[in-house]
Amino acid sequence: MTDDDHEVYAIRYGHHDRKAAENFIGGDPHDILQPLDFYVWAIVGASGTIILDTGFDAAMGAKRQRELIKPVGEGLQAIGIDPAGIETVIVSHMHYDHVGNYDLFPRARYHLQDCEMAYATGRCMCHQALRLPFEADDVVAMVRKVFAGRVEFHDGEDQLVPGVTVHHIGGHSKGLQSVRVKTRRGHVVLAADASHLYAHMESGRVFPLTYNVEEVVEGYKTLRKLATSHDHVVPGHDPKVLARYPAAKPGLEGWVVRLDAEPKQIL
Repeated sequence: MTDDDHEVYAIRYGHHDRKAAENFIGGDPHDILQPLDFYVWAIVGASGTIILDTGFDAAMGAKRQRELIKPVGEGLQAIGIDPAGIETVIVSHMHYDHVGNYDLFPRARYHLQDCEMAYATGRCMCHQALRLPFEADDVVAMVRKVFAGRVEFHDGEDQLVPGVTVHHIGGHSKGLQSVRVKTRRGHVVLAADASHLYAHMESGRVFPLTYNVEEVVEGYKTLRKLATSHDHVVPGHDPKVLARYPAAKPGLEGWVVRLDAEPKQIL
């Protein structure tokens, strides 16, 4: 590995059973279960450890009727990461399942797109259909971090450290950003909710909770361009990620996987 190569981990913390028809605009003809898993991601390299997204806690899981499998902090500690020592957190977007646990990283500086903060605190939140995936307490917590000097804003593409860049995609949320990471197997792209499932990007279909459909489908092209190959794009909520990639170490199967390792199988 070179100094700008990174290890990348997906940590599953939550789950939600749902029908396939709930995952696509226009529904789906297959009357089958197509559940969502919830992840945070850890990017580990010579410049330190970066966390992508912070998940939700047990109280929010109960409120939103989502199952908390294991707390986010427990998943990080399972691979030797102490949340209290983390100095860099990337927020893909400010939906409840990506920006909760806001006291878990007391030393961290948060990286966010300008337009996501403007979206989450502006006139769009006057409309119930647009504010549905946001939680006021999460947004207020981020505003407090701004006033505490703990937020760094980005406008489009930017490099955080050598080998790690953020890229504004939009679509699902106005300021959604994905992350490109240089690894030993090439450039891995953590899509977050730019593609919830492999099926979204592969079929060109769109998740129903969407700010701008055009940005979603154009975003699929961007994800492919950023990644070494189509198989280097990691969607944000697909349970297949756990089957596709090897466990970070024995005993973590179905919980924490290595995304910088070669996939076990192509699904």
